[in-house]
Amino acid sequence: MSLTVYRKAHFNAAHRLYRKEWDDAKNLQVFGKCSNPNYHGHNYELEVGVSGEIDPKTGFLMDLKTLRDIIKEEVEDPFDHKNLNIEVPEFKNLNPTVENIAVVIWNKIRTRIDPKYGISIKLYETPRNFVIYNGN
Repeated sequence: MSLTVYRKAHFNAAHRLYRKEWDDAKNLQVFGKCSNPNYHGHNYELEVGVSGEIDPKTGFLMDLKTLRDIIKEEVEDPFDHKNLNIEVPEFKNLNPTVENIAVVIWNKIRTRIDPKYGISIKLYETPRNFVIYNGN
């Protein structure tokens, strides 16, 4: 029997969507108000799903406290109340779109979870805008 367990988390962060090689007019045309040179922020909501088989000895797919700790160490601590463009190394040369943030989170968590499990990331940038990434 395969199933998925989820852990929710959140973080608040600022960012600016832009390409360094474009002028402000081109960035505004492509990214709209999200290209504000003074940055803007979001209250991100995160759902991490781990899929696999239930361990018959424990009844767990995985210990959710372990998942909680991984999310705190890999996402909340490094991203919360940060300017993603400036303070988070993964975004020094990567535009911090919600899509790219989800992929970065997936990659960070993937290194901490046994490869026998599938991982999915659902990241809400706003209550109406979100992305789901499962490594494919």
